[in-house]
Amino acid sequence: MTVSNVNHPDFFEHSWEDIQFLKNTVTGDESWIYGYDPETNQPSSQWKGPTSSRSKKGRQVRSKTKVMLLAFFDSEGIVHHEYAPNGQTINKEFYMEVLQRLRESVHRKPERWRDGNWILHHDNVPSHTSHLVQQFLANHGTTQLQQPPDSPELASCDFFLFPMLKKVLKGYRFEAMEDIK
Repeated sequence: MTVSNVNHPDFFEHSWEDIQFLKNTVTGDESWIYGYDPETNQPSSQWKGPTSSRSKKGRQVRSKTKVMLLAFFDSEGIVHHEYAPNGQTINKEFYMEVLQRLRESVHRKPERWRDGNWILHHDNVPSHTSHLVQQFLANHGTTQLQQPPDSPELASCDFFLFPMLKKVLKGYRFEAMEDIK
């Protein structure tokens, strides 16, 4: 529905349904969190006059210490998060275990999810769309919001949650994975 339909009599009814839909959606994804991720150029920029020499700054790179964060959130905040064990590949078997723990986290919030009416939104990577995972979700009555193929702009974790988290961490150094967590 476009903004031009605000005067339409059904606008507020549809808007309320949209709000309820968004409140019932849990979005999840995974991302690497590094022990050191260099700050962007913006915080380290300096004002220079036309005759000033350029300052030299060594090239900084991300650290090799990193941990995979799996995070799921809704309109009110983080519903479930965990870190993949070191060396763990996010395959269909591991992802099903994560989904089971997500379901447990969701069910611990009876005031929001009393009727089990929640929708899972995740991207189309093979570990999320495998037949085994789809069967697991169907067996547990979990509704999915299907993401169209080749539509990365709909991955709200990549455009909202992870950039906000990484912005706060940029420039800080963590020596060990436990420190990152």
